Amino acid sequence: MFNNINLTSYLEMAKGIYAGTPQFYVAVDCIIFAYENNEIQVLLQKRKIEPFIGEQTLLGGFVGADESLDDAAHRVLLERTGMKNVFLEQVETFGEIDRDPGGRVISTAYYALLNKKLHNTKLIQKYGCQWVSLKELPHLHFDHGKMLVKALKLLRDRIGYTPVAMNLLPSEFTLTQLQHVYEGILGVELDKRNFRKRLKEMPYFAETGKKDKSFSKRAASLYSFDWEMYRQLKYYHL
Repeated sequence: MFNNINLTSYLEMAKGIYAGTPQFYVAVDCIIFAYENNEIQVLLQKRKIEPFIGEQTLLGGFVGADESLDDAAHRVLLERTGMKNVFLEQVETFGEIDRDPGGRVISTAYYALLNKKLHNTKLIQKYGCQWVSLKELPHLHFDHGKMLVKALKLLRDRIGYTPVAMNLLPSEFTLTQLQHVYEGILGVELDKRNFRKRLKEMPYFAETGKKDKSFSKRAASLYSFDWEMYRQLKYYHL
């Protein structure tokens, strides 16, 4: 810990150390995933300024003087979706010299997982944002394409041994919905029988006793995930 004398001395010394050091912009970019209509979607935004005005990009912003990187990422999510306490994980920091034509900007990418039904539609529209299927992504300028690829790779690594995919679903869901989430993230079709067998071997998944009749006449059982049990057992492998 610094006392007042040491802190004053350090600040005086720092002026000399930092003098002449190049100043850069620091930003965050968010890859926001959601699930709807049996597919994984990403939230994109149309740029209102040059360069690439009118083109779709990831959502991001500069880090404020009083913010940490995590704080800035959570602020971007709150401003664009109206949601707090969203699952968020840092992906990587991107610092290529020419990554932004507007100046030297170093950006840390995060991916977020949210239940789409809980986001604020008016905010989405206000900021010119749009949900786009992973299967129909446009070309992303800057290095946003690289960010998305690395975020998806990290997410694919995570879902095999952590229940992060549950953040994309409501508290009650069908096994078909859950399988579609995994298939959308992994980009492959999974064997229905094996998938359900492995799920039912895990104590965290439990039938609620309720039925979902919204997709077919033959109602499907609704399940829930017991987060407290998961935290106690600390085991997950799908």
